[in-house]
Amino acid sequence: MSDRSFTVSPSDAAAKPRPPDNLATPIIDLHGVEIEYYAPRGVDPQTPHDRDELYIVAAGDASFSSASGRRRVAAGDLIFVPAHEVHRFEEIGESFAAWVVFFGPTKRGAHTQG
Repeated sequence: MSDRSFTVSPSDAAAKPRPPDNLATPIIDLHGVEIEYYAPRGVDPQTPHDRDELYIVAAGDASFSSASGRRRVAAGDLIFVPAHEVHRFEEIGESFAAWVVFFGPTKRGAHTQG
């Protein structure tokens, strides 16, 4: 990680290779905060995580389904998901992408397949 400020655009992030063992492309892992670029196509196969997370929709639109219900989201929307909550994107538009921010301590609890 650089010791200087930098900017990453959605197109920069999309051009980076995604590790085969990860659903998203890691961008930053610094001071206990992880930021990834997530651009699922078709089906969103993710399962709940053991840390709180924020999604910032970078492009396109989709439906977001969680314990709070289902709603349409689009570029610019911010979504908070607490650790261990089942959630996923559905009806994913062709250009959909989101920044994912994992933060806070790891929280113990049973993972439920989502």
